[in-house]
Amino acid sequence: MPTVCTLSRRAFFLGAAATLAGCATTETSVKNPPIPQKVSYPIVPAGDEELAARYAAVEDGGHLIPAIPYQEIDPKYYRQRVKDPTGEAPGTVVVDTPGRFLYLVEPGGTAMRYGVGIGRDGFAWEGEGVIHWRQPWPRWKVPADMIARTPSLAKYSVENGGMEPGIKNPLGARALYIFQNGKDTLYRLHGSPEWKSIGKATSSGCVRLVNQDVLDLYKRVPYHARIVVHQGLMAAV
Repeated sequence: MPTVCTLSRRAFFLGAAATLAGCATTETSVKNPPIPQKVSYPIVPAGDEELAARYAAVEDGGHLIPAIPYQEIDPKYYRQRVKDPTGEAPGTVVVDTPGRFLYLVEPGGTAMRYGVGIGRDGFAWEGEGVIHWRQPWPRWKVPADMIARTPSLAKYSVENGGMEPGIKNPLGARALYIFQNGKDTLYRLHGSPEWKSIGKATSSGCVRLVNQDVLDLYKRVPYHARIVVHQGLMAAV
């Protein structure tokens, strides 16, 4: 007759408890959560190969943007990462009108700097606002005061629907619209086919970038970013 092994009810539960105890984690220490690392970006000057690629012809939205002869532009106006001179919070756009620079402040003490063309005397805007609206390949709707100065632009008026988007459109490949206290200032950050205007005061008040640079800026600027436009020298930080 086979031997039958029997366990008392008490012995069974004691054994089960011991087995479960062997599977339990005995370490009770809790690890501290990782400390977020401060973001920083390297400042590395671009070589000729990178500059050629940066300002090469590019297709965007069905439009072919011509290459920029960057060798004919002052190198200080090339798009480049620099030490932030503004002291503003990351994500802020700062226009240094006297220097002909636009900065997009980054975390970690750096900024992306772009060369710009600015408004000629009597047409420049100064102050703080918000980039309230962004538009790829915008229509150029000429305001009434500009038509009063140049009547031939009437065909591009708001009432007439403006100028079709395209390579010859003065607003270029992208436009970012500056609002202040909830109202459109009528000033823009925008692209331009006129690369020779970079570093000069020739516009009717808007801040213009070459199309390749405005494409880059457009991708980086956060929605409803704060913008500060300085007409005088920026304070050292």
